[in-house]
Amino acid sequence: EEEDDLSELPPLEDVGRPPAPPREDSQPPEQGRGDAAGEPQEWLDVLGNGLLKKKTLVPGQGVDSRPQKGQDVTIRLKATLEDGTVVEEDPALTFTLGDCDVLQALDLCVQLLEMGETALITSDAKYCYGAQGRSPDIPPNASLTLEVELLGARDAPDLELLSGKEKIQLANRKRERGNFFYQQADYVLAINSYDIALRIVGSSSKVDFSPDEEAELLDVKVKCLNNLAASQLKLDHFKAALKSCNLVLEHQPGNIKALFRKGKVLAQQGEYREAIPILKAALKLEPSNKTIHAELSKLVKKHADQRNVETEMYRKMLGNPSAASTPRKCKDKLPWSIPWKWLFGATAIALGGVALSVVIAARN
Repeated sequence: EEEDDLSELPPLEDVGRPPAPPREDSQPPEQGRGDAAGEPQEWLDVLGNGLLKKKTLVPGQGVDSRPQKGQDVTIRLKATLEDGTVVEEDPALTFTLGDCDVLQALDLCVQLLEMGETALITSDAKYCYGAQGRSPDIPPNASLTLEVELLGARDAPDLELLSGKEKIQLANRKRERGNFFYQQADYVLAINSYDIALRIVGSSSKVDFSPDEEAELLDVKVKCLNNLAASQLKLDHFKAALKSCNLVLEHQPGNIKALFRKGKVLAQQGEYREAIPILKAALKLEPSNKTIHAELSKLVKKHADQRNVETEMYRKMLGNPSAASTPRKCKDKLPWSIPWKWLFGATAIALGGVALSVVIAARN
């Protein structure tokens, strides 16, 4: 019902449709190649739903040679559409297994490969490029067929030993992957990628960084936190989004995206009184921003409506204290008026007498 709140404020930092890592699948071929003994291999239903299948074409070195999550693996990849069109070829694609660096079809199936094994993987679009596809070569909702050979696997580098440049490059790759998932409207996986990038940036180091590298790492951190808040907002995770915005503002109090999103989070929670000054601060930094103008106007109106509702509620609860509502007959019936202080004094004396009588009775 509401327009995109970030139509003029880019929802992500540096989003220019990052190049999508290769990951693909298609329908099973009519004939599968046999194993070394000449017997045909069976299709393995990886997830049990028929949407992701794997068949061994060339056996590997045994189950013990399978890679582990967290390792950096290298594969040979060939991806085709259902009509046989080749859309991806990479003789040595390297990625961290389990980090969602590539298509889910690859991330899920490569961990089942043995070293040296060549396999055919068929995947529904759900585990590839989804409803959006990948322009211009992969249409929306396209199933893909992947031919994959596992070439190598090694432990991921120790973050503590990375140079400043290496740490920045690695964190940016994870951030860009998060941007890809955000573009695909897969906000859960986007959050996962941003979290990984933030862990890399925040990891301890045994290497000294230059001031420029420190500044660049902080820039990557702020971008990830802003993108994380945008993803959390899409999932209505308001408490988490507010925390992400506050972390940005700790480093950059004038960050307009963080201010805008913090205002949005508070508004979503009905905290209009707190949200309005935050959006005013953002508007002061960028007076020509139409999105902030529109959002601020909307909140001011909602806040006014909220106050009117509260006022009416209190009026009904407490009644109308105006003099016009006081019946004059009650006043006229009194032959004389008693000062309030006399009345309160008499009441106090009476109560005191009762209390004294109780004490005397108790003693007797």
